[in-house]
Amino acid sequence: MTARTPDGKEIGIQTRHYHPQATNEKNSKQVYGAQIKVANIRDTSIQPYQTKTESIEFVLPKGVKSADITVDLSYYLGSPDQRYEVHKITRRVYLDR
Repeated sequence: MTARTPDGKEIGIQTRHYHPQATNEKNSKQVYGAQIKVANIRDTSIQPYQTKTESIEFVLPKGVKSADITVDLSYYLGSPDQRYEVHKITRRVYLDR
């Protein structure tokens, strides 16, 4: 998620990762590669056909009344080089205080 002023200056950026966290059961260290996962210990992945609601907050500089917020949902197959964009949306948000 990226927030920018209407003239294009970046205000803030946040990144969130959604994936099952697992262990190889030999120790308590978490592993992320599908080839070495044996047991899931926590599942933070996005489930199919289920709505997920998130709250996102950005600290805005003084005097900024609107911001362009871009949310980019991508799937990483195994490494950052193997990134596939699933959905991307940009909306202008107006703030009246």
